[in-house]
Amino acid sequence: MGMVIYTLKKEYDNFILRFEFLLTPEANSGLGLRHKMITTKSGYDGMELQILDNSAPIYANLKPYQYHGSLYGWVPAKRGYLKPAGEWNYQEVIAEGSKIKIILNGTTILDTDIQEAVKDVPENKIPKSLLYKKGHIAFLGGTTPWLNSEISGSKNLTKKLKLASWYPRVVREPQVPALLKH
Repeated sequence: MGMVIYTLKKEYDNFILRFEFLLTPEANSGLGLRHKMITTKSGYDGMELQILDNSAPIYANLKPYQYHGSLYGWVPAKRGYLKPAGEWNYQEVIAEGSKIKIILNGTTILDTDIQEAVKDVPENKIPKSLLYKKGHIAFLGGTTPWLNSEISGSKNLTKKLKLASWYPRVVREPQVPALLKH
């Protein structure tokens, strides 16, 4: 069985996504924003917001931008607001232009402007996928169950998202980075 990515069929530019997720022990998933569907090994291309069991000992030595809620590889989120593994969390993601905001269990843990975050980075070091203006939203990996998702798009219409709204794709065998192997 390969890694499953659940992707919304429609593309979004500006949106508010609300969902609940069950943090499982050692969970390591992601939420893809403005992704493009591709056929390479990863199966996705876009920015990622980390979904991670921050308290798991195997993740004790990650970089700050690798913990839950971070704009992966770029901007760290505030820590200390996740409920323990085995409990449900509520998260809201607001994407408006280059601004990304994450509210976890009622607390803002990330409020960033991507353009501002990369302003001093040489252009050839900034992945194009970080700056996509529109694309799919995807739950990356299969280790974190979620439910009760809803989205408000540019026209401010809120839509409850049933599992049928998400397109599942098996893209590859899960791979654990050497840093995280036991």
